[in-house]
Amino acid sequence: MSVYTDEIFGPVLSVVRVETYDQALALINANPYGNGTAIFTNDGGAARRFQNEVEVGMVGINVPIPVPMAYYSFGGWKASLFGDSHAHGLDGVNFFTRQKAITARWLDPSHGGINLGFPTN
Repeated sequence: MSVYTDEIFGPVLSVVRVETYDQALALINANPYGNGTAIFTNDGGAARRFQNEVEVGMVGINVPIPVPMAYYSFGGWKASLFGDSHAHGLDGVNFFTRQKAITARWLDPSHGGINLGFPTN
């Protein structure tokens, strides 16, 4: 169905059945979109394997919508991301923040003047 091959947003549940975990992982990773996916399991090992191997930006484990909170409201990968950073979350903060690195050294004048450690001979 086009609902699986096109990226849509809304209250839609798309179910695609496969026989094995490996087939499911390959199906998800082959999709050109990488917004989010979920796994429902009682097997902690399967959940850990899934979270490490699946190629999407948001992963739900036993939760139907893998969006953790409004601060990180969209974490798509692949064709689900337009540009090189996300609009919300840490990427959004970094986009609107000018970062600055400061390197400083304050010398104690009671130690006999300024010695920057440069050789004099």
